[in-house]
Amino acid sequence: MWIADNWKGYKVLDTSKGEKLERWGKYVLVRPDPQVIWDTPKELKDWLRPNARYHRSSKGGGEWEFFDLPQQWEIEYKIGAQSGTDAEEILRFGLKPFSFKHTGLFPEQAVNWEWFSDIIRRAKSAGKKNIKVLNLFAYTGGATLAAAAAGAAVTHVDASKGMVGWAKENAELSGLSDRPIRWLVDDCVKFVERELRRGNRYDGIIMDPPSYGRGPKGEIWKIEEAVYPLVCKCAELLSKEPLFFLINSYTTGLQPAVLSYMLSLAVAKGRDGTVTADEIGLPVESRGLILPCGASGRWETNRI
Repeated sequence: MWIADNWKGYKVLDTSKGEKLERWGKYVLVRPDPQVIWDTPKELKDWLRPNARYHRSSKGGGEWEFFDLPQQWEIEYKIGAQSGTDAEEILRFGLKPFSFKHTGLFPEQAVNWEWFSDIIRRAKSAGKKNIKVLNLFAYTGGATLAAAAAGAAVTHVDASKGMVGWAKENAELSGLSDRPIRWLVDDCVKFVERELRRGNRYDGIIMDPPSYGRGPKGEIWKIEEAVYPLVCKCAELLSKEPLFFLINSYTTGLQPAVLSYMLSLAVAKGRDGTVTADEIGLPVESRGLILPCGASGRWETNRI
């Protein structure tokens, strides 16, 4: 399992009875998590006095209960600290509670930020210039900021205007507004098809597709039906000497072996590189366990 264990401002404090107790900077939240099927004693006092709790409804969805939580606050992550160089940068993110229990950040993805950022830095040290990265289903920009901080030019694509606006705010908080980032509100599949027709190519591609979603004009996305054709199209977008390809999944049916096989079929053929896939997770401070948080599939060049 790949573990996002370099966070300072974020921690999973405990887990029990379908919930996780998290510290986000100064604030403690209780949110549901379907992976937490165990029933262990909730001994930490923070269980009794969180700043907010999300209650899941038996009819689907749910709602927040607030005790002492601002409308928005910030958290930061130091990226590059493990690289053994002076490449460390601080990424800052604005957080706020909104629908479907989210806060605007998936902290487990930091383990992938570190992976592809290291590849970008090594490629630049080896003399590769003008590294272009495409981030699809880019949400609030965690991966975009990590790639830009490492020195890549990033194209950030998401169907939600609100999410793209939020990502721009995170870039400003992180001091990355002047980096070469294209912010696009678009349907990811249609954007990829247009890029193929235009002949544009990318050295790295990041995909974080939802299980289900709608495009800006109501286009329906079902991951089991649509993800492999999109991976194949994205493989055609890779440059002659690409650096990496990353796909994330929070869908139960898309296990690491499935992601690995898709990448082997669509991306690895004819390219000098390595495919790996695994679960990603977050350490739980009180129990010493690792909380599973989905899976990732990676292809990485062997040429640097």
